[in-house]
Amino acid sequence: MIRLATPEWALLLPLLALALWRWPLLRRPLRLAILGLLVLLLLQPELRRHGHGLDLWVLVDRSASAAQSVEPHRAEWEQLLERSRRSDDRLHFVDFASEAVERDPSAGVSLPGSRERTRTALAIRHALSRRDEGRNTRLLVLSDGFATEPLAGSTELLARARVPLDYRLAPEAAIGDFRLLSLNLPAQAQPGEPVLIEFRASGPPGGETPFTLLRDGQELTRGTVRIPPGRQAASLRFTDRLATPGGHRYEVRLLPPNDPHPGNNHAGQWMEITGGPRLLLLTAYADDPLAGILRAHGFTVEVAEGGGADPGRLAGVRAVILNNLPATALSRPFMEALDFFVRGQGGGLLMVGGANSFGRGGYFNSPISDLLPVSMEQRQEERKMAVALGIALDRSGSMAAGSGSGETKMTLANSGAARAIGLLGPMDQVAVYAVDTGPHVIVPLSVIGESGGKLADKVMRISSGGGGIYVGSALKQLHKALSESSRGVRHAILFADAADAEEPGDYKERIPKMVAEGITLSVIGLGTEHDSDAALLKEIAELGNGRIFFADDAGQIPALFEQETVRIARSAFLDEPVALEPQAAWAELAARPLQWLPKVDAWNLNYLRPGATAAALAAREAAEDEPAPLVAFWQRESGRVAAVSFPLGGPHSESARAWPEVADFVQTLARWLMGEAVAPGVAVRAAVDGTELAVTLLYEPEWEEALALHPPRALLSGSGGQSVPLHWERMEPGRYRATAPLAPGQSVRGAVQVGQSILPFGPLEAAAGVEWEFDLARPAELAALSRASGGAERLDLTTVWEAPRPAAFLPLREPLLAATLALFLLEAFLFRLGRGARLPRRAARPTPSPAPTAPAPKAKEQTEPPPPPPVAPSERSERFRRAKRGL
Repeated sequence: MIRLATPEWALLLPLLALALWRWPLLRRPLRLAILGLLVLLLLQPELRRHGHGLDLWVLVDRSASAAQSVEPHRAEWEQLLERSRRSDDRLHFVDFASEAVERDPSAGVSLPGSRERTRTALAIRHALSRRDEGRNTRLLVLSDGFATEPLAGSTELLARARVPLDYRLAPEAAIGDFRLLSLNLPAQAQPGEPVLIEFRASGPPGGETPFTLLRDGQELTRGTVRIPPGRQAASLRFTDRLATPGGHRYEVRLLPPNDPHPGNNHAGQWMEITGGPRLLLLTAYADDPLAGILRAHGFTVEVAEGGGADPGRLAGVRAVILNNLPATALSRPFMEALDFFVRGQGGGLLMVGGANSFGRGGYFNSPISDLLPVSMEQRQEERKMAVALGIALDRSGSMAAGSGSGETKMTLANSGAARAIGLLGPMDQVAVYAVDTGPHVIVPLSVIGESGGKLADKVMRISSGGGGIYVGSALKQLHKALSESSRGVRHAILFADAADAEEPGDYKERIPKMVAEGITLSVIGLGTEHDSDAALLKEIAELGNGRIFFADDAGQIPALFEQETVRIARSAFLDEPVALEPQAAWAELAARPLQWLPKVDAWNLNYLRPGATAAALAAREAAEDEPAPLVAFWQRESGRVAAVSFPLGGPHSESARAWPEVADFVQTLARWLMGEAVAPGVAVRAAVDGTELAVTLLYEPEWEEALALHPPRALLSGSGGQSVPLHWERMEPGRYRATAPLAPGQSVRGAVQVGQSILPFGPLEAAAGVEWEFDLARPAELAALSRASGGAERLDLTTVWEAPRPAAFLPLREPLLAATLALFLLEAFLFRLGRGARLPRRAARPTPSPAPTAPAPKAKEQTEPPPPPPVAPSERSERFRRAKRGL
């Protein structure tokens, strides 16, 4: 059976008949065939397939939440489907959780990725992309029905493919399970505005469980959730009031004993306290003079003394100022968030100098260093003192374990020590020891000279083995080595496992002796400050007048060694006055010239990066190698960054604070850093549904033309502060939409760039226990999707093979097009040879012969042929017409 996909083109047939009657040249056989094939191509005939076989794609939920419900029945269901199919039917299995993969019968079940998500929509797309379009196809979902992503986009895919979706839900396995159904609070609120926090919990009727409510990790309240008899859920409401702008995270935790599904007992959500554009000042000073200056000029300033900021503090902030704050006061997540805040969200960053800033503050090779318009490495000729550095590395058995980067912890520690050696100069000294139950000399106290590379190679060959690190033995060896050095700066770095640092020995007596001799000591701990031996490592660093670092991610270890080495050996904070040389580039920031101060009391020696601009330089005689910037700035992708390499508060800032134009200087920098205001007529909304982030851009009609010429850009913060682009889908005039999957518990921030305007959003979070939420709306959504596609719930799985099989048609477009092309080429070839097939000519009408006459008398024989007889005019016309028809 053949059907026509576009029968409306049959209206061309009368026009084609008229053309054939009007132009006889079209009546040649090949041309008639070509015209017929062209009409068939327009009609799009499709041939019905007569095969009755069915391809059944079975989507098997292998997520963690389905382990107790689907897995006990999976083998039985699959065998039932296999036994009940007919000979011409085919069975395919797709296992899915966070990823979807077609099962290889010979390899068994092997599912990549995490099982903490149920991505049913992904499995549907995977099966549809791999189906055989030449056969009837159905999909069958075997699941508990609780997907972690919306299924709305699958309806159109199934309808376009004409593939029905059936489903079979597994019975609920857990009995007596308490679960947190929802946590609801407003996405935004004004400072001081009361907000309502509501959560719903379900459990066995009449049951109860304790709970705790937290804000930013601090407990707000605790209590008990009681499920009323005869019901399965209960709601609790609380109010809170916040005056501090920024993002704040609320979390609810249920604490039932012996719960069968503990993964669904907690949920978190962010709320932003808005307060208009503001500055975040992270400072080392209790009464920072910058805060007073900025507030006097109308800025909204949020002050965080001593650092301690988390990424949520960046919500609603237009610029961040770091005033003489060491890198150790900032968490690595916050520094990584600063990178995306500047580059992606168009924020501003200002670093102000001091004894704890720039290289001296440990920012060398930190996530912030690449943002700054100045570099912090120091030239050897600027060094004031040679350095002796002692390093003790934990080589216990735990160091053989792998890290997230694929390298062992020992390899990363070796790399950190090798990088530290590379940062030392030829006149410096280094000693390296590997320590387990005793010290092993790797590099005795040696002058670097020309052997830096060889010494680093020795360090890279350290292997792990033995028991835990004996801290007392390491300290004794470091003390002995460094006490033999005469270098002006002597410093030790102890690297140890924060959960396996043993036998501290006489550290309380030995470390004060080291400090009395001028030897300082810092500690890098592998783990967190909550580990069993973290308190000991903190005390050692405090006694040694050094710094303490904790690296929960082993990949951070090399960078921590670099930062500590630069702080000790190569950071230059010069506490001596230097003359200031103004530059014309200040006019790029300010509307009027500035009367600069003649000198500053102290300064950080940095160097201008290529592409950056200096507004003021240190006097040339103070920086012999190349000009040293005292004020520098540049554009960093979407954001702006400036560096002031002299103190504006605390010690060594007397001249700067007495400067009459210091207020104008500070507020001009702040206004430039905050960037331009957002243009009217555009807005961004962002929300998380399960593990899917949806970003919507709304705009007024006057933006239509501009967005058509320059489409909007959307970025999302990824791991390590890197940005990930999002892809827009134009939903309707005035609305774009972009989606992205999120990992459970992942907090993200993003930004949308429209023209010159940047619209930031976030932080937003995918629930950590989304796999265990068991949202009752999800099974209902799956049922609605099945009905819309023509499927049904299959309580008896054998009936899936008896379902009506929709007729499948094979398009004939390709063979018809090939035949048309072949006939066209044949016609052209014959025409060129002059052998084109012609219709038979009409026979010419015979000319009547003249009447017979008497024979003429015989004439004398002629030597020339007689002339042709005269042709009548009517006969000439008839010959002309016959010739014309024959062309």
